[in-house]
Amino acid sequence: MVVVQGTRARPSTVTPPVRPAPAQTAAPTATTATPTSATGTPGSGAGTGSGEGPPLQQVPGVGKTGTPIVDLPFSVQIIPSTVVEQQGGTSLRQAVRNASGISEGGPSSYGFFDRFLIRGMDARIYSDGFSDGDQINGYPHSLNGVSFIEVLKGPGSALFGSGPPGGTINMIHYLPSPIPAYGFGVQAGSFASYTTTAYATGPTIVPGLNYRVDALAQHADNFRHLPSANYEFRPAWTWTPPQHVTNFSIDARHIERTPDAYGLIFFRGLPIGIDRETKYSTPFSFGNQDLARTTITDAWSPTDFVTVNNRVSYLHRDLELLRNSGGTVSGLSFVSRQLRHQHDMDDDIIYQFEPLWKFRTGFSAHSLLTGFEARQQFITANRATADLPNISNIFGPVIPEASAASLNFLRDAAHAGFIDKLSARYLSLYVIDQIDVTDQLKVRLSGRKDWWDTSLTPQVFVPGRVFDNGQLFQPGVTYKRHDEPLSWAAGAVYKIMPGVAPFVGIARSNLANFNSEATANGIHDPESALQRELGVKLSLLQDRLTFTAAAFDVKRTNVFAQVTVAGVTTGVFNDQLTKGYELDLVFQVTPKLKVIANATFQHAELTANPSQPAATGKQPIGVPSHIYNAWVTYDFAIGPLDGFRIAGGMSYRDIIYADALNTLLIPHYTIYDLVLSYNKPKWDLSVGIKNLTDVTYFSTALGSGASVGEPRTFFAKANLRW
Repeated sequence: MVVVQGTRARPSTVTPPVRPAPAQTAAPTATTATPTSATGTPGSGAGTGSGEGPPLQQVPGVGKTGTPIVDLPFSVQIIPSTVVEQQGGTSLRQAVRNASGISEGGPSSYGFFDRFLIRGMDARIYSDGFSDGDQINGYPHSLNGVSFIEVLKGPGSALFGSGPPGGTINMIHYLPSPIPAYGFGVQAGSFASYTTTAYATGPTIVPGLNYRVDALAQHADNFRHLPSANYEFRPAWTWTPPQHVTNFSIDARHIERTPDAYGLIFFRGLPIGIDRETKYSTPFSFGNQDLARTTITDAWSPTDFVTVNNRVSYLHRDLELLRNSGGTVSGLSFVSRQLRHQHDMDDDIIYQFEPLWKFRTGFSAHSLLTGFEARQQFITANRATADLPNISNIFGPVIPEASAASLNFLRDAAHAGFIDKLSARYLSLYVIDQIDVTDQLKVRLSGRKDWWDTSLTPQVFVPGRVFDNGQLFQPGVTYKRHDEPLSWAAGAVYKIMPGVAPFVGIARSNLANFNSEATANGIHDPESALQRELGVKLSLLQDRLTFTAAAFDVKRTNVFAQVTVAGVTTGVFNDQLTKGYELDLVFQVTPKLKVIANATFQHAELTANPSQPAATGKQPIGVPSHIYNAWVTYDFAIGPLDGFRIAGGMSYRDIIYADALNTLLIPHYTIYDLVLSYNKPKWDLSVGIKNLTDVTYFSTALGSGASVGEPRTFFAKANLRW
């Protein structure tokens, strides 16, 4: 699990907690941590308290029991807020690049939504403990109003229900504060990129009712001329009547992206050796969406030993896009190109009831979470596909299509398409017991029983669209399935001496293979996975040095993935295995010099692939064998002026493959960044360079091509707080 704290500077003072137990954030549980400070210091409930103090004593919300990191049998690292801020990060994609074991991409990465692999397997993104939807066809996440980000590595089904085994990324937002505070920030950079943020927080005229508003406007042209934009507005209120903490928020966003589903196409097994600004994608592609999420949470603490959490979320998302698919090189031509038109409507309602009990049995202390969750999801998916003219010369590409009006969008066996209504109801009962057996021994047991009912109702007849068994889809007929998976986790931490805590854990997860991509050929059996983990956590030199080492083994079965074979994109199911280990270091060398570094070593393979038996034993799409990251900061003064900081870092990612047979290879890369800043309590200024050596690199595999990473870019930013 990784905790990435928010990017805004915070004062050292915080407001005392109302009671020891109640939740203070919109995150998934109540804890004893401190509430939000005047400027939006990460609060309490499921977060890292004030964000100060020893890293292993922080309290992550994904644990759900208010347990410090050192007592959790998970692999844990903490990336301080300064890492994201100093690198000029403005998005989730930029924030998680420093977390060990995390890589961007995987199958079905098209450039208009966030997708990540953790330990070589899919991850799911959450907002304040509520699912943001499927890992395929989701949306890109900014850091507007985000206090910190938690990343739980490995299966999280025992905590969150249906989920992939790679991990859980949970974005926690700032809470309103009773102390008035305001902020404004602007960042500008290469290729007409800018990000403007503003926030305000403070009390209202109603006693006990506080507010906070976060707003963001973001635009970039991209060096490949792929415009993007985010416009976001998030008001929130916190009310604290006796024995309650109630939060209400509205998150409204308009997002614009330009999918680049081809990037630089593959030629003779590698991305074509041509100018990195060259494009093969349709010039009028777009991937735009509007979404609104309303959340209400209440933490009621009738006594000091119980907190009752009631939480509800409603998410509405409207996605429309034109993106390329298919495509293959024939001689010097790029043929079999297609363009998909897609319009999805998604309504997702989630309710959680989670009492947290604190009590003792004999000499042991318990934090016992009991929970019930009900989730109802409705999706309307409308797809059609058009053939595109060939690109005759891949070394001097001229894109033939000029507009969508001249294209013929079809739905048949050769043109992916359908109009479907999808429905899913998930009911869950779960229990988590965090047991302090002694001061040295901590044991954790979790179990979750799920009841899943999923259905698919085609609205039109599509020639050639059949189930896996060859049965034709019939419009107006509802196809259903019912599943009752059991997820569980167990682990222990034993502190053999002060600052040295070995841990061991095992977890079983389940994932409903149910989304608008996986249902193209019916409703399928769930995916399942099992992870085993062994590691040690060290905190030495009076907590100046924190080191975590973990070895893991994760196997997953019945994995849905989209692959491109001979230019045609289809859905397949396979089994995967990843073994490896991770090392994480945070070292305050001196009061002015700090080092954060991590390394990931993993071996991933397909253990079964019925659609392509020859792929068995090969490396899964998008999974690197090695990942290294480092970031170093040094504070200094120039004469009588203090507050200067120089920071720099590197990121290395090993080769990845773009096909199941490992014939299409994306090279490894190393990039370097450098930032100089001047920091004062009320304001700060920064200038930075990303990809200092201007290397050409590729960030993700796209099936027919590779997504091109940014060249050398410059940025400058300023923040003002009062």
